[in-house]
Amino acid sequence: MRNNTTYKQYILHTALFLLTLVTTTLAGAEWTGKHYLNGWDFVWSGLDYSITFLGILTIHEMGHYYFARKNNVDATLPYYIPFYFPGIPSIGTFGAFIRMKGIIHSRRTMFDIGIAGPLAGFVAAILLLVYGFATLPEKSYLFRIHPEYAAIQGDYRHEAYTYDFIKKRSDLHTELTFIQDSIYYLQHHDSIPELKKPVKAYETEFEVIVVGKNLLFLLFEKLFSYQGDRLPDPHELYHYPFIFAGYLALFFTALNLIPVGQLDGGHVTYGLFGYERSKKISAVFFILFVSIAGVGMFKENILQINFFTANAADQLEFAFFYLIFLYLIFAKMFETFLNALLTAVAVFTFQFLVEFLFPEITGYGFWLLYAFLIGRYLGVYHPPALSEQPLDTKRKVLGWIALGIFVLCFTPEVVSFELIRP
Repeated sequence: MRNNTTYKQYILHTALFLLTLVTTTLAGAEWTGKHYLNGWDFVWSGLDYSITFLGILTIHEMGHYYFARKNNVDATLPYYIPFYFPGIPSIGTFGAFIRMKGIIHSRRTMFDIGIAGPLAGFVAAILLLVYGFATLPEKSYLFRIHPEYAAIQGDYRHEAYTYDFIKKRSDLHTELTFIQDSIYYLQHHDSIPELKKPVKAYETEFEVIVVGKNLLFLLFEKLFSYQGDRLPDPHELYHYPFIFAGYLALFFTALNLIPVGQLDGGHVTYGLFGYERSKKISAVFFILFVSIAGVGMFKENILQINFFTANAADQLEFAFFYLIFLYLIFAKMFETFLNALLTAVAVFTFQFLVEFLFPEITGYGFWLLYAFLIGRYLGVYHPPALSEQPLDTKRKVLGWIALGIFVLCFTPEVVSFELIRP
């Protein structure tokens, strides 16, 4: 019976991996600017991204798996989470995770398992980024994706993101899509009906995707500055599969190294400081994290209410729902309703004052959503192990290195949508 269950688990892990390989390949192909009508060329173009990105995710998870088994902790192989919808920008996956079924008895074991994944993934990401930046293609590579850039007399980095240029590019894309769809229809039908050209999505303003940067990424750009105009612009970075995969690997490393709860960073913090001190550190960090991430909510939010220009009724509506949201984030941190509510009010007040006094400063909504998931489901505090024996010096050094890696990899604004108006 046990062998049959194990066999089914292997099939499940393999199937999820293969499905995620497919979804990341399709996502990677779209990022390279290929069209599905290109057939197998469309598929092959996504493999550089999918193989490298999934490879780093696998290295990360297998780091956890190896040290779990080394410490006699029962753990599963990685579960991969595929995610892809045609035409919607995505990275093809929500990541991967392993499940630890056994009891972790000591603080040292908790630390070893927690730190192994991000350290292994970080090293792999660094090697990939070195290769990606050292082998950047000629600028003509980008012109093959955006042939309209070649017509610019000057620096496309600055001129290609103006309203007039993006409008021309949108018009060109509309025409090409119409032609490609017409050809595809003719290849599969004897005659072609009257096809209507697609309606242009934007007539007065445009949104473009901009990839953010972290400290490590800025360092790489400095080290490889000799590449000159080959260096990818933030508006186009996702067209470079090795660099984009490395960038996402750094993002997932930072995501896991946030020093709260049972995230990898929570394991590291618990190992370094023990239960009582790590509990205080996680609480302070989490409150600051939510406070900074939510800056900007008073101007842009799901209710579409600008608190500073809205009428009194809309202001009350926003304050009511946002305070409830903040309360839900902090509710499980505290034993009493009043403490959670007071924390929510304090964060609400802090964010209001920052936006009022420094309107140019803004947080990032994704991190606020991630904080909600941590507060409600993952938990802010790390549970204690049976043994609280402190770490040795070697492990303490590794722990501080891991926290330094978090600072280097953390990206305040991972991906943004820049609105360009005439």
